[in-house]
Amino acid sequence: MSIESLNPEILTPPPVYDAVAERRLARKERLRLLVRRPGFIVGLLILLFWLVCAIGGDKITPFHPLDDLGVSRQHPSAEHLFGTDQLGRDVLSRVMAGARDVLIAAPIAAAVSVALGSLIGLVMGYYRGLIDEVISRFIEAMLSIPVVLIALLIISVLGASRAVVIGTVAVLFTPIVARTVRAATLAEGQLDYVTAARLRGESGLFVMTREILPNISGTIVVELTVRVGYAVFTISTLSFLGAGIQPPSPDWGLTISDTYHLIQAGQWWATLFPALAIASLVIATNLVADSIDSVRAA
Repeated sequence: MSIESLNPEILTPPPVYDAVAERRLARKERLRLLVRRPGFIVGLLILLFWLVCAIGGDKITPFHPLDDLGVSRQHPSAEHLFGTDQLGRDVLSRVMAGARDVLIAAPIAAAVSVALGSLIGLVMGYYRGLIDEVISRFIEAMLSIPVVLIALLIISVLGASRAVVIGTVAVLFTPIVARTVRAATLAEGQLDYVTAARLRGESGLFVMTREILPNISGTIVVELTVRVGYAVFTISTLSFLGAGIQPPSPDWGLTISDTYHLIQAGQWWATLFPALAIASLVIATNLVADSIDSVRAA
């Protein structure tokens, strides 16, 4: 009788660990937990609503957002749910159409800042030493100056075009993202898998992009979501100050700037509803970010 017949498991190879399948299973589990969180669902629905408004524009609004309907300063009514402004334009139509400008500028600015900040943060956290010290001092200097003040200075020099506004917001948020990614990279850099990759003789670029980056992707996703909310608020603030998106756009910040003085005359609706739109979009992005962060940390 052969040894194999006595114990057939001798010839059975050990199970092969599939890291890709394991990560895929973990992502599915996190997604399952995410969709069960009420905050994530509410935030996502609000974001989807404003996204539909941004895509549809004046094609889905009750009236054209720039048309004078001949009934200025009308209270909210059945015909005009949000009333009309001082120029006779439908406020509801302007609020819906105003989502386009902010939902074009804010995500692009956030994405650029997260991309640049992640690159800088990876380099700082991985190489440390003199590189980390020099860049850290520069970041601290930038963060010591109020964001809006720097933005106004840049826009006053380069102009108030959409591209300049997007680039300005992206530059302002990059140091914050870099500091967050640096902290995550420092934590990962102490783990065994990074040490093993270095001992194998892998290049720094390989270790950063193939080893560390996938393991801090959750932090980067949360940072991206948070930055979108801050970008919405910052761009609206610049528009309110006259340094952002310019007329005749129905941009929310610009609309508030044009109508807030009417509140003293009792005409609150033209200011209130754009302000609520900004608040709802910022709150929605924070709800989504908090849900993702909670699931990631679980």
